[in-house]
Amino acid sequence: MTTPTLSPGRLDADTVRKSVDVVLEDFLTAKAGTTPQHHLPYLSGLLKDFLSGGKRIRPLLCVTGWQAVGGGEDTETVFRVAACLEMFHAFALIHDDVMDDSDTRRGRPTIHRTLAALCATDRRPDQIERFGVSGAVLLGDLALTWSDELLHSAGLTPDQFDAVLPLLSEMRTEVMLGQYLDLQATGELTDDVEATLTVNRYKTAKYTIERPLHVGAAVAGAGPEAMEAFTAYALPLGEAFQLRDDLLGVYGDPESTGKSQLDDLRAGKNTTLIALALRGSDTGQAARLRSLIGNPLLDERDAATIQEIFAATTAREAVEQMIDDRRTQALRALDDAPFTADAVNALKQIARMATVRNS
Repeated sequence: MTTPTLSPGRLDADTVRKSVDVVLEDFLTAKAGTTPQHHLPYLSGLLKDFLSGGKRIRPLLCVTGWQAVGGGEDTETVFRVAACLEMFHAFALIHDDVMDDSDTRRGRPTIHRTLAALCATDRRPDQIERFGVSGAVLLGDLALTWSDELLHSAGLTPDQFDAVLPLLSEMRTEVMLGQYLDLQATGELTDDVEATLTVNRYKTAKYTIERPLHVGAAVAGAGPEAMEAFTAYALPLGEAFQLRDDLLGVYGDPESTGKSQLDDLRAGKNTTLIALALRGSDTGQAARLRSLIGNPLLDERDAATIQEIFAATTAREAVEQMIDDRRTQALRALDDAPFTADAVNALKQIARMATVRNS
């Protein structure tokens, strides 16, 4: 397939997404044709299907970071680096779904559920489940390996590679730490709002917003001033992005979000929304929250009760205010940023897309 062109100095989100999609599709198609006798075509097809439908926010930010500091004519290289980020994200999501025991992702069965459904029916239920989980772990590992291959085949110069690799390594370390902190907090409900924000910072703000901007800027040879400006924009916006995600996990329309409103509540994730509700609740409300959140049998009626407590404690309203405050902080960081005018406009649009959304 032909990669769409991106005019230097001009930002076009649709073109970026289409270009990254082409890189991913060509890469996975090539993989499918290498060793068909070993089921690689099926696995690459499964991964291709999983990758479809994503927002591509990390690739978009990567290319935006690249163009914000001048970019250049070599769009093919930055598109391939951006595709590397999306492939890594597939790895992270597949493993995240396993850890959360999620049934759906983007409105479709998760990878471990898909593989379990294809397992031989003469196996015991525990064997079928184990096959699905183990297969998903392996497919996630494959996506991680292929994200490296995309990076190493991106055509980076030695100087570019030396600038990009430490940032990618930091990004991977940070998201793993954030995921661990999230696992540690799941099922242990507290009113420690700062602790939930720390998880947000590592699991989402740095991984989703800051590092993709840094990586793209590094490809373009950005200096410390630009990197600091990206951070000032990215961290508050990334926190706002996760806070919106927390609200969608409880209030979002499953048709739009692609997942049940019950998943996060059943998992017992200790989000900022829950921490604020516990902080503002009376003894009875707190006891009710603790008895319901984390219950794997929680149903729609229980979820409605939880929502009533969130409203009574003004927790939902407080989270909305936190989102607004952080979006404002991110936008103010662009006022004196050393970026191109087109990039500033694009970053403003991304700030809205990340915080005012229904999926």
